[in-house]
Amino acid sequence: MRATFDHAEQETEHIWTFWFQTEKPLEYSAGQYTELYLPHDNADDRGEKRWFTLSSAPGGELVSITTKHSEPSSTFKDTLFALQPGATVDLAEAMGDFVLPKDTSRPLVFVAGGIGLTPFHSIVSWLNDQGEKRNIKFLYSVRNESEIIFQDTFDAAEIVPTIVISEPSNTWAGQTGRLSAGMILGLEKPADEALIYVSGPEPMTEALETQLKAAGLREDQLVLDFFPNYTNDYAS
Repeated sequence: MRATFDHAEQETEHIWTFWFQTEKPLEYSAGQYTELYLPHDNADDRGEKRWFTLSSAPGGELVSITTKHSEPSSTFKDTLFALQPGATVDLAEAMGDFVLPKDTSRPLVFVAGGIGLTPFHSIVSWLNDQGEKRNIKFLYSVRNESEIIFQDTFDAAEIVPTIVISEPSNTWAGQTGRLSAGMILGLEKPADEALIYVSGPEPMTEALETQLKAAGLREDQLVLDFFPNYTNDYAS
């Protein structure tokens, strides 16, 4: 589907949200992802396509993705960050099952590492739009305080995150270290019927999946979202 770049918003020094107007309404559920096709000259071996979670809530006039730009970069990211309003791109139909359960009473534990926050932002934004409350506990890991984003959305939903910093400043008074199954099960104390959603860099998600299963979590309690090409700065 053709889409027109509308504008970008800077969330932190390196994290930006890009907003697009699609040629027809993009139907999706909060937490799903799309593929962005961005043709450009002299593309490197990582190509002209990337998967991105839709960080916006369904039902809006515009749709968004949120991503990080850091060194070493790619020709795709350089082109994305150089987009001018009015530029056209292609978005695939939304897909993925990292979505809310139909049972609104089921307890949920959200575990995000870095940019893995984006599907949770979509989900919680949608809940806010609908005026719907869910039983959600939220564990959010970032490298440092400057990478914390979207907290106004979670504040509006009255979801108080446990934020874990792997490289804290001297003034940080909260949790420090890296995510582990022990931290998830110890800090958040999920109920037996809880679903644990884990989203972040692929090595982080794989490590936590292994640890949580070893700790006795059933496979059907885990909902996983993998972000390729990001390093694991968040889990031990």
